Amino acid sequence: MHDAPIIMLGSFHLDLSAVLMLLVSMVIVFLVCRLSVANLSVENPSKFQNFMEWVVEFVQGIIGSAMDLKKGRHYLSLGLTLILFIFVSNLLGLPLGIITEAHKPEMIFGHVIEATRGLTDGGHAEILWWKSPTADINVTAGLAIIVFILMNYLGLRYNRKHYLKHYIEPFPIFLPLNIIENLAKPIALAIRLFANIFAGEVLITVILKMGVFGIPFLGVWQGFSVFVGALQAYIFTILTMVYIAQTTIHEEEH
Repeated sequence: MHDAPIIMLGSFHLDLSAVLMLLVSMVIVFLVCRLSVANLSVENPSKFQNFMEWVVEFVQGIIGSAMDLKKGRHYLSLGLTLILFIFVSNLLGLPLGIITEAHKPEMIFGHVIEATRGLTDGGHAEILWWKSPTADINVTAGLAIIVFILMNYLGLRYNRKHYLKHYIEPFPIFLPLNIIENLAKPIALAIRLFANIFAGEVLITVILKMGVFGIPFLGVWQGFSVFVGALQAYIFTILTMVYIAQTTIHEEEH
């Protein structure tokens, strides 16, 4: 395994590679969305416009499967952001990896860059700069925490009475279990996404060490990883919509 470039800001550890890859993901998603609306046309839509219209319809279907689309339509932007950002982030580590060798701690912006586990016995460490940001548990945990805060906020805002009541259903003695269930949702979201993408990148590293014998396996696995990346983006998005529906829509109503 490779190390990560870490900047120490007091007791806070900042992973530069994760920040870099998050920025790359955001730029790619922004450019794709911008190109899709650059020349809007009803008679002669561009390929990017057709693609984005398909993505919008796909996300509308996800929302419609979790709640009434009339009530869930204003979550369309959230769904589009999640599925596009996570899908792009899942794929960034597939085509290439940028690795540098650090013989000693380096300086950037006046701060020391350190390897995750420090220098090896040989006095150097391999630092991985280019990877899928979702292969970092801190990134997936951040996404899951945002979803957790949002779903509970929306539940309190739009469905306060039933949202609070569900914690003591079917009996008040179930309060601790219902709280644990609520807290388990972001944990499951974060670990599922991280584990699938991280495991895929680890396997790619193993295949690369096989040399020329691993080339056929690499092609097959990268193709399968595209499918896994799309599937995980879909699962994260649909679970987000299900969780929002559970907190904002009363069961009888739903």
